[in-house]
Amino acid sequence: MLIFDQLRKDDPQLRALTALVLAGVLTLLAGLWYVQVISSKRFVDNQRAQAYRTVRIPAARGKILDRNGHPFADNYPNYRINLYLEELPRLFKDEWRRTKPARALLREERLALESMARFTVVSNLSTQLGQVVGQPIAVSLAEFSEHYNSQPALPLTLANQLNAVQIARFQEQPVIPPGLDLDVQPMRSYLYGTTAAHILGYLRRDNQSREGEEADYDFRLPDYRGKVGIEHAFDSTLCGRAGMKSVLVNNLGYRQSESTWVESEPGTNVVLTIDLAIQRAAERGLQAALNETRGAVVVMDCRDGDILAMASAPSFDPNRFIPRISREDWEALSDPKLRPQINRAIQEHYAPGSIFKIITAMACLESGLDPDRSQYNPGFIHVGRRRPIHDLAPPGDYDFKKAFIFSSNTYFISNGLNAGVDRILEISRRLHLGELAGIPLPGQEKPGILPKPGEAPIAWHDGDTANLCIGQGYLSVTPLQMTVMTAAIANGGAVLWPRLIDRLVPQDPLHGSQPLVFKKAQVRDRLNVSKRTLELIQEAMRADVEERGTGKAAHIPGYTVSGKTGTAQVTDPSGKVVDHTVWFASFAPYEDPKYAVVVMVESGASGGGTCAPIARQVFEALRQRDAATAARPAGLAKPAPTFTSTPTPAEG
Repeated sequence: MLIFDQLRKDDPQLRALTALVLAGVLTLLAGLWYVQVISSKRFVDNQRAQAYRTVRIPAARGKILDRNGHPFADNYPNYRINLYLEELPRLFKDEWRRTKPARALLREERLALESMARFTVVSNLSTQLGQVVGQPIAVSLAEFSEHYNSQPALPLTLANQLNAVQIARFQEQPVIPPGLDLDVQPMRSYLYGTTAAHILGYLRRDNQSREGEEADYDFRLPDYRGKVGIEHAFDSTLCGRAGMKSVLVNNLGYRQSESTWVESEPGTNVVLTIDLAIQRAAERGLQAALNETRGAVVVMDCRDGDILAMASAPSFDPNRFIPRISREDWEALSDPKLRPQINRAIQEHYAPGSIFKIITAMACLESGLDPDRSQYNPGFIHVGRRRPIHDLAPPGDYDFKKAFIFSSNTYFISNGLNAGVDRILEISRRLHLGELAGIPLPGQEKPGILPKPGEAPIAWHDGDTANLCIGQGYLSVTPLQMTVMTAAIANGGAVLWPRLIDRLVPQDPLHGSQPLVFKKAQVRDRLNVSKRTLELIQEAMRADVEERGTGKAAHIPGYTVSGKTGTAQVTDPSGKVVDHTVWFASFAPYEDPKYAVVVMVESGASGGGTCAPIARQVFEALRQRDAATAARPAGLAKPAPTFTSTPTPAEG
């Protein structure tokens, strides 16, 4: 009432103020009405057009390390330059205005020309970027269109794996072109190229979610999955746990903002029993043996079953698979003769030839063979009605040691027939020939073949036993199996599970979880032969190298190597000899056996001429390893393992 009483008075200033206030209130009410009523539909449409997109962020993959912590497979920072399309609409419009024709356009024509205008902008930026970093950068129309139509909220990567100079040139530009930004992502790297490639395996692009992860994502950043080797066998351990971020996009699909919802968790490191220095020595020996060597070397600690090296030749570079392998590289890997993808240590099986005489010798000695009794070798032997089996050992009298050194077929066939096939196969079964050795590379290892006389389709005859005695016929083994056999001879009769994985260790030392250590010195079986039998074979193997036998090329002054050479025939379906597989099975040092080394080469000249020199190189590296270990402080020395029996493989 007071205000209206005042208004009745003739006060022009008060009336003007009142009119002004009323006008302001009416203006606010009109604006509110416009926003709430007139514009409400537009705001609702805009809100509906904006939405969150979820993006899967791969985790940093775990490392693969050798037993001493040297990384075989690691992650390096991959510096890349990305293009963010949401920062380019103004440039897109300017290019469209510049190139738009004057005539009226059909809808399809307009869409095609607008797409070409956008591509022109991106292509120009790519060319400009290439001039800055000093390398040609090109984006195809198909590549850009696919990205623009399917995932415009994500950046388009223009340059990958930039070096330090290129990064500096990009960052030091006076003005960085719109939409370009530098970021870093982890990228898998195999530091030693082809070294241990068959053990490590390789990765192939696979963006799918892993078991236990969120499966419903709008976008997925590039990720990889292990295909073979350790990368495959321990993929779930190495891959870690993917993270997730959300991207707010507008009605055009461009990114407005983003935030990380779930941080990725790095994968766990896998520590192998492999020794990098021994692995490289084995591979160098194979590569130097022949032109395009096809073969394998396995080195095993005969005291605890640790695999110190498992080399296969030819090899391949797993880095070629990152980000994608080229057609030329894939064709090279698919060579039908060389087959570089095959791990010849476990994925192929071969006739063992004369190194199988170690098993024949055990059977004969356990059957009562007098090692000192001489037996005449005429240079061949007749078995049944079949043609004579020739003997590469010269005619003459042979006792056990001499027959072993000169690898007399006549001696081992005649005494093997006396011992009987059942006794030979009994010892073979204790070594678990014809079965998987238990290496933790599922789907890759071959069991080989151990005959079962009397079972179809084999009609067993004395001639088959004769072939078995010298490692031919219905018999095939892998180099790893022969290494387990050699280790059992060296360590006194314990047939060990080979151990390839030492432990699993979290990448983050502050993670809190303890490493998972795989047990060593796991005994699978026992040879159950006498100590005298083992000592006679050990002495014969020593003499084969030290007394100028067939393995003399493995001789190392001051380091006693014991071994047995072998040559196996490879025949075609008609029985014609078309090739040879040569072997050298060995252990050292003779006085205190530590290491078993088996070398196999396809198309080699002989076990003594081709394989024994490779073994010598490996033993020299092992000798240096022992010297370095002895030089460590006493407190750092590792305790000797004790054998424990188990019915299952340590890593199975």
